[in-house]
Amino acid sequence: MSENTLVLKVDNIDKTIRIDKYIAENVKVLSRSNVKSLIDEDLILVNDEFIKPAYKVKLNDIIEILEMETSSTDIKPVKMDLNIVYEDSDLLVVNKKSGMVVHPAPGHYDDTLVNGLLYHFKSLSDINGSLRPGIIHRLDKDTSGLLMVAKNNYAHEILAEELHERKTKREYIALVKGLIKNKKGRINAPIGRDKANRLKMAVKSDGKKAITNFEVIEHYSNMSLIKCKLESGRTHQIRVHMQYINHPLINDELYGEKIDDYGQYLHAKTIGFTHPRTNKWMEFDSELPTEFQNYINKIKN
Repeated sequence: MSENTLVLKVDNIDKTIRIDKYIAENVKVLSRSNVKSLIDEDLILVNDEFIKPAYKVKLNDIIEILEMETSSTDIKPVKMDLNIVYEDSDLLVVNKKSGMVVHPAPGHYDDTLVNGLLYHFKSLSDINGSLRPGIIHRLDKDTSGLLMVAKNNYAHEILAEELHERKTKREYIALVKGLIKNKKGRINAPIGRDKANRLKMAVKSDGKKAITNFEVIEHYSNMSLIKCKLESGRTHQIRVHMQYINHPLINDELYGEKIDDYGQYLHAKTIGFTHPRTNKWMEFDSELPTEFQNYINKIKN
């Protein structure tokens, strides 16, 4: 069990109560919104099983919260350089560097994107709770690339709904192990938390629907550079799907093999969405990080 795991035993309950309400009442640093997010990410178990937000707590249930977050009062603004690609009164687009955690979590309380956002911007949405101001969607710590951030709840609701309805355009560039034979492919395989290693996700028959479309850009000696388009947004989705078809990402310590000090070679290159106020389509593109491009140049030569 991780040191960040909190275990609760339900030993005093006299009425039917949803698990999000029960946890929020018994763990003061977590709101019902925080709890729902954790359940959606398969980070809460009851009696060693993953559950849904509507689960009703019963006497003697053992609840495990696998990733305890910091209290909102612990989040402080921190001056840092952020690569802001676009900004207006409703939203901004940030190009996150590899190695940066998006929001505070155990081990990362003052070096996250949220800490930087709080320093630079006075107003951010609070729909995802005070622990994740402005955050509509996330990228893994060692994935670089473009993220939408909402400055107000109006923009957040519309952008989140568009994301949920799969209308947001998201394209990634990834370097994977092996030569992929097919020029294009579609991976439709459900993803859930790996019970054998709860830090990992896995393709599971009872997981949540996940679809990744990919296209091969270029082949190298024993690697393939690919473009991926997501139809869903599961945790570690591209990393899990590519490992599932035996083409794990290069330098992915969790799903493949670590080869250098950089993170996995995965970059969120393009993002497109309808502006929540003007209703105009907006699309942003970004260059590969220097480290990513240098590695490609190295294997080319």
